[in-house]
This record gives sequence, C-alpha cells and structure tokens, in this order.
Amino acid sequence: MQKKLCLTFCLCGAMLIPAIGPGTVSAANGELPDRAAIADAYKWRLNDIYPNDTAWQADANKLKTLFSQVAGYQGKLGNSAHDLLACLKLQDEISILAGERLYPYARMRRDENTADNEYQALSGKAQSLLVEAKAATGFIEPEILAIPANKLAAFRRQEPALKPYSYFLDGLLLKKKHVLSPAQEELLFRSEDVTEAPADIFNTLTGADMKFPAVKDEQGQEVQLSPGRYINFLRSNDREVRRTAFEAYNNTYHQYRNTLAATLNGYVKKNIYYAKSRNYASALEASLAPDRIPVSVYDNLITTVNNHLEPLHRYVALKKKALQLQEIHMYDLYVPLVRDVRYQIPYDEGIKMVERALAPLGPDYALNLNKAITSGWIDAYETKNKRSGAYSWGIYGVHPFILLNYNNDLNDVSTIAHELGHTMHSFYSNASQPFITSQYSIFTAETASTVNEHLFLNHMLNQTTAKNKKIYLINQYLEDLRATVYRQTMFAEFEKMIYARAEQGETLTADSLERIYHDLNVKYFGPEMTVDKEIDIEWARVPHFYRNFYVYQYATGYSAATALSEQILTEGKPARERYINQFLKAGGSDTPINILKRAGVDMAAPQPIEVTLTKFAALVDQLEKLLAE
Repeated sequence: MQKKLCLTFCLCGAMLIPAIGPGTVSAANGELPDRAAIADAYKWRLNDIYPNDTAWQADANKLKTLFSQVAGYQGKLGNSAHDLLACLKLQDEISILAGERLYPYARMRRDENTADNEYQALSGKAQSLLVEAKAATGFIEPEILAIPANKLAAFRRQEPALKPYSYFLDGLLLKKKHVLSPAQEELLFRSEDVTEAPADIFNTLTGADMKFPAVKDEQGQEVQLSPGRYINFLRSNDREVRRTAFEAYNNTYHQYRNTLAATLNGYVKKNIYYAKSRNYASALEASLAPDRIPVSVYDNLITTVNNHLEPLHRYVALKKKALQLQEIHMYDLYVPLVRDVRYQIPYDEGIKMVERALAPLGPDYALNLNKAITSGWIDAYETKNKRSGAYSWGIYGVHPFILLNYNNDLNDVSTIAHELGHTMHSFYSNASQPFITSQYSIFTAETASTVNEHLFLNHMLNQTTAKNKKIYLINQYLEDLRATVYRQTMFAEFEKMIYARAEQGETLTADSLERIYHDLNVKYFGPEMTVDKEIDIEWARVPHFYRNFYVYQYATGYSAATALSEQILTEGKPARERYINQFLKAGGSDTPINILKRAGVDMAAPQPIEVTLTKFAALVDQLEKLLAE
C-alpha cells in the first residue's frame, strides 16, 4: 500500500530513463522493465523492516543468542509461574525475530528479483533460521503439557501477565488427551518423512513425469497442452477446441488412474493412521481440531449446499440456452457468455475505484486504507524476474506488505481489493492483539479478502450501465461463487465419502473413486448437464486432496464473507463496527467460529450459506433478465 510521489531517474546502459509511473508497465522495447525503472511511489519500502542487510545480519546474530537463552529454561517450566512466563515471552521474541523480521525481509527481497543470487542465499539463510527457531523452542509445548492441570491453573492465577496466553494454553490443554508418551511421539515424528511419500509421488508424477499431448487452437495450430493452458482452452469460443482439450487433458490422467488411486489411497490411510494413533474419532475430527472447528460445521456446509442445488441447476440450464446448445457438456461450463469486454484501468485509477468500493466500511477503515496505499506498503508493477502472482504479508510490529503484478485489467483491480482485505485484517489484528493471539486462522483467512471482493463487485455492478459489461460482471460473480462454494463443497463431500469408506476398511480403487466422483457431478450440476465420462477422473488432478479436509474452508470463508458484506451494505454502521471490532481486530484470540459469531455470522448454522446461495439465485435471475432483453 504505497504511493509516495517521486521523480527519480535511473541509469540504464548509457541512457537516462525516467522512472515509470502511472499506467506504464513496460520498457520502450516491449520487454518487462528493470526494477530500477519503476518510480519509488509504486514500490514497497522494505527498509521499514531493515534499513540494510547489515541490520538484518545483526538481528540474525541476536537470534542465535536467544536460542541459548531459551535453552536455559528447558526442564524448568514446571518450577514456577515466573519461569513459564519468562520462557513464553522469550518464545515470542524468537518468533517475531525469525518469522516477522528476518524471514519476510529476505523472502520479499528475493521476490523483487528471483534471479538475484544474493537474496536467494539470504532467503535460504532465513529459512534455516526458522528451522533452528522451531527446534530451539520445540521443548516448550511438551513441557507445558507435562505440568499437572491443577498446578498450571495455579500458575495462571498467581501470574496475571499469563492472561494474554490463555487461548494458547487452553488449546494445549484440549490437545493433551491426544498427545502420546515421549517414545510414541518420537516414533510418529520419525515416520513423517515416510508417510509423506503418497503426496510426494503425486506431485512428481503430475508435475514432472506426466506429459500432455498437443491439440489444435482456434487458428488450427498445434499447441502443447499444459495445466496452465488448459483453462484458456475451456474458455474458447470454438466448441471443438474446448471438447478436444477437455478429452485430451483428462484422458492423460486416465492413463495413470490406478497409480493415482494408489497414491490417494495411501495418503488417506496415512491420515487415518495418525488420527487413530492420537485417539481422534475420525481423520476429519483430527483435521479440524487445531482450529477447534466442530465436525458439525463441516457437515452443515455439505447439507446446506445440497439443499440449495436448484439455483446451480438453473444456472446450467441458462448457460445452455444462452450458448444455444442442444446439450451442455462439462467442457462448456467455463466459456464466457459475452466476449470482447475489455477494461484498461491504470493503477492509480484502479486504486481510486477500490477506495470508492470500500467506502461502506466507514471512515476509520478508509483512513487506514489510505495509509496502506500511500505509505510504501504496495509493490505494484511487474518487472524482470519479479515473483508472479500476488500476496499480502502481515509483519507484526511493522506493517503489512502487498506484492502485485498490476497490468491494467479489471481482474488486477479486483486483486488489489482482495489483497487489501488481507492487509487490513493483518493491520487491525496486529495493532489490537499481543503477538501470541495476532495470527488469524486459515478458516478465517480468506473472509476479509472476499468481503472486499464482494464490495468491489457490487460497486462495479451499481456503476455499470452497459448491458454487455453488466452481463460480464454478473457472470464473473456467478462463476466465482460456483467455483468457490458449489465446487469446493462437492470436493469436501467427496473427501468425506472416501475417508468414511477407508475408515471402514475399504481400499480406494480407481473404479470406486470414479463412481463416487461421477455421481456427485450428476447431483450437483443437475438434469440439464451431460456429465461426460472424462470428468470421472478429475479427482485425480486435485492437489488439495493432498491437504486433507482443507477445501471446505474456501466455501465457508466465501459464505461468511457474503453474509458479512450483505450486512455491511444493508445495516451500515452497526454491521461495519461489528466487522472491524469483533472480526478484524480479533486476530486469533478465540476460535474462528466464536469470532465470526460475534461479528454477526454463525458458521455452525445454515444461515450464512443460505444467504450466499440466495445471492447466487438472485444473480441468476438478473442474468436471465438481461439475456432476455
């Protein structure tokens, strides 16, 4: 979030080239510019973390001394409340230094230019320091768990300064019944390298060994298929291009169906083994336990979405009609309803659009948002060897940073809104919470960013009068919701089903996985959809199935964001104050479910998901009317 005006110049060869400013993203020859050619107003200020690399090294040396200090507490945490508090404070200091200063600085310097060997090396050193920090403090949690419950309770009464650690300590106590003897814990720890094999094999097979055929593009040219190119083929206006790409891509996975079934079966069995070893009722319960999410939340998502499949069925039917198809197939889902909608939005205008869209969040949010934009928090433009994509990185005790690769497209403006959502979440949390409770959970991580996206899309829809652009925006909104709520819930239901079968002793084979996946597609997409046999293998190419029970959080986070944004737009001040004070400022001070509930959203109930799917249905209605005009 950055934008300080600067008219610097840089030397490039023998030429003096003015620094690139608003709306200029490439050098004169069409190549990406060097970083030095970008005005400072459009670059982040990592000097806010360290003024130079010498200061970084001084803190790296200091960290080593902290390792020695914390080692002095090993074996003593049960002695007194004073020793426990001192050790926890020292752990915070180590974590801040390693994870909130040394590592982010080195990584973000590397991300500025991934070809810079100096910062590649510094990033490697920072990663090693993180590992050392984890090892140096690894004794703390087991020692706390070994303190008798009544004694730990007495420590907490005796020492008021332990109060900020209450949520952390309560979490450890909940975990206690799932912690084994030291010898058993050692065995489980040593087995992790071996049990990661299924995921490693999947990544190697699909990322390195699997080769995709060439297919013809819209010009009739042979083009090599790849995971990155596949979605562009599915968006083609030429239906034959879509069909052939769809068949070729999925049939490539089909050739390895038995191996891929074996890797997924092995990964599922691994998680069941660890869950049983730690006395959890199921692998699902074990996966949700760290964030204290009840299994009922997962089940509620699936049940509620299953009860609201009709709007998705209507959307499929509407798309079939709009595309004038006799049959709609799985490869027709991604093709846009309107073509040639183009936006050219310079960065400064994009920033203004986002500020206007987020005005419903109130004056305090606007003030801090402007600080983010004008104070060197954002790295805006793509440059040579800069890391691709976008992210927000919250640095406790400094401020968050945003990496963008802005290229004047509407999606780039939406990305600004998204990343600013993460950034403001980190900003408010870090400013309001002690370090130990400043980190929000994965369950809520995408909520703030998606609230901003919703507010931005609503703003764009309200400001847009051109029919084609309105259709484009509504279709984008529907596709985002379909992909994030319906699709991810289908994935979550698939996971639940295969784990249930494996926990009953069934081996997951390619045939059984394909049957389950086919039937889910029939159920979710409805009677108008022709569910092609090629889609049956899609489970085999979903990398998130190797992060067990992770995908449901996309759907819950999106639903929470939809409910919150609707409240902000309809209720005004009371809703935004709940959102900022009870959610953004809460960090990780309570369970994600409790934090969201105080903000006005109960994710243990159907209502937020119902609000989201009602929004989907209303957008289908709007789209239907526009297409009929």
